[in-house]
Parts: sequence; structure tokens; C-alpha cells
Amino acid sequence: MGEASRVTGRFRGTFDVLHSLTYFAPETEAALTDAGLRPGRMTYFAGRAAPMGAVSPQVVAATFYNFNPELVARHIPRAWTLASPDRIIEARFEAVDAALTRLLGKDVLDSEEVAEAAELAREATAGCQADGRPLYAGHADLDWPSEPHLVLWHAITLLREHRGDGHIAALVLHGLDGLSALVSHTATGKGFLAEAAKSSRGWSDEQWNAAADALREKGLLDADGGLTEAGNDLREQIEAATNAASTGPWERLGEEKTKRLHELCGPLSRRAVEAGAFPANVFSTRR
Repeated sequence: MGEASRVTGRFRGTFDVLHSLTYFAPETEAALTDAGLRPGRMTYFAGRAAPMGAVSPQVVAATFYNFNPELVARHIPRAWTLASPDRIIEARFEAVDAALTRLLGKDVLDSEEVAEAAELAREATAGCQADGRPLYAGHADLDWPSEPHLVLWHAITLLREHRGDGHIAALVLHGLDGLSALVSHTATGKGFLAEAAKSSRGWSDEQWNAAADALREKGLLDADGGLTEAGNDLREQIEAATNAASTGPWERLGEEKTKRLHELCGPLSRRAVEAGAFPANVFSTRR
């Protein structure tokens, strides 16, 4: 289906913004620290992993993929001694509610457009498959919220984690570990800036440079750290495989409804970005 393939490729710019903004929203850290967690990275690791239960740091590192496992181990499993996964999940939805209200405004959240988008996005999630997708499966077990804007956020979260699990499978298939995947992705100019990636994912300059050298030896990076033709081909193959593994929700929704959902979510994402949802000097302008 043509529209399914197009939407999977545009997911980051149209839908993912409405989910990922919560990782940068001050409301998230406030709500999760009120629940008992320590400020900083712990709120991210525990908040996103909580739907899988009180899992080990190895499980978090494996499912998140491009974070330094040493960084994860500084916060997990300690987080589970400070707040239960159920309490963390509850606090996360409280944070989402507050962040979306600030960025989009209550009038927008109460609009017919958001209600329609929520209904369509939830319908799309019926096309997700849990097989081989542990992070998605954990989120899929959660109860649905009642408010339309939270339904929309939860549905997009399911779609995001479903796609993300498929992306990790594609990275494994094409021989990129977490750090190599991160280094090569920053080289595309479509994601994190290199310094932001190193800092947020917990990699040292030495580790980053060693991974880059290994990619050069494979002919995937050039001397300046850019992708070679082979590197570009590899990243394109990975994106194609990710997209191919992510069409189920859009095939389930159908072309007309998929196009409508895209039309509804685009303005919401743009409004959130214009309201300052993301900090400067983190993402490439080609994102």
C-alpha cells in the first residue's frame, strides 16, 4: 500500500514529535521525581522501561539499544527501589497531560480534531504485532487512558515503540551494534548532533572515536566522519527494512484514514515545536 510506505518514512517528523517531546518536558522530571525517582537520566530510563516491569539494566540497555550500558546500570535497578513501575506509569501520564496542555493549549486538546486523531491512531495500533517487540509489548499491556489527547499520545507511543523494536531488528540484521548505529545515524545529519548524542547516551570521546574508526575500517565512514557511499547504502537499507516492518498499522487503518491522521497530527506537531518542545543544539536541522 503506497500511503503505508510513505507514512512509515515520515513517522519521525509527523507523529513521533508528539511522543518524544515528553522526554524534554520539565513536567516529566517533576512528575517522576514526585513519584520518588531521582532527577536526571533515571526518570528517562525508568519512565520508558516501566511498562516492561522491574526489569534488569541489561534488559533496558538491550531494548533501548544505543545507550551505554554503564550509564543505564547507574539508574536501573535502583529506580525500582524508589518507585514501583505502576506508580511511574501513572506519573508519566500525569506529566504527558501537563506537558501537552502547556504546549498545545486546552482548547486544542479539547478539539474535535484531537478526538478524531485519537480515534484514528488507536485504530491503527490494532495493526501492530507484539512478536519480537518487547518494548512495544510492555506498553501494549497498559490500560488505555480516557482523555482523547492521552489516547492519542498513548497510541503514538505504541506506534513508536513498535517501529523502534523493528528498527533494532534491522540494525542487528545489518551488523550495527548500539554505538555503531548511533555514530552512523548522526553522520546522516538527520538525528542527534554528535555531541548531544554522546552526552545523552553516555558515551565517552574515546568510545565514540573507536566506534567511528571501526566504521571507517569497514568503509562506512570517510576521514571526516561523513558517510561513504557504502555507508549511505547501508543506512538506506536499514530504513527500508524498518519501514517494511512497520507498515502493519497503516495497512490496518487504510489509505484514506491514514492520510487523514497525517493531516491531523502534522499541525499539532508543528505547534508543539513552535512552542519550544525541544531544546536548541540537540537535533540536526535536517531532522
